[in-house]
Amino acid sequence: MAIEHKATLKEKTVEELRNFWVIFVYLAFLFSAFITYRRLILHEVGVSYLHYGFAVIEAAIIGKVILIGQAVGLGKRTEAHDALIVTVLLKSIVYAIFVGLFTVLEHLVEGLIHKESLETIAHGLASVGRDEFLARALMVFVTFVPLFSVYEACRVLGHTDLYALFFEKNPVQSTAK
Repeated sequence: MAIEHKATLKEKTVEELRNFWVIFVYLAFLFSAFITYRRLILHEVGVSYLHYGFAVIEAAIIGKVILIGQAVGLGKRTEAHDALIVTVLLKSIVYAIFVGLFTVLEHLVEGLIHKESLETIAHGLASVGRDEFLARALMVFVTFVPLFSVYEACRVLGHTDLYALFFEKNPVQSTAK
């Protein structure tokens, strides 16, 4: 019978910080790539668009939103599916919706702090436009698919085996010995 190790507060904090940095670096890289793509497209028509700082800040915020979702067990029910791809796609959808709801809440709180009316806040949210909203939602969903693929593979294989697959030379041969 294996003895379960109760994680201390320090161990939990270190693990959460490690998870946050993995998510943050991944999101910052991808969001910066999307910003570069957008900037280059807009540059072709004479518009300069350089918002890398916003991409990094957005990556930090979304990284924390993902950790909050994980802390409250968001998407846990999707783990019951047999096929890992189903779990990955469902979690990507659930977390994309969660991020969208958090974004709306963020704008609502920001507007209330600035003493704006609900109508003004709603108009500000709607002013983004349907196409921009759909493009951002698609970007977040597509960004989450590889992220949750790695997370789910880690959940199924364990941290050590996943690390070995990615970073050790011939991990399949070394585990077969």
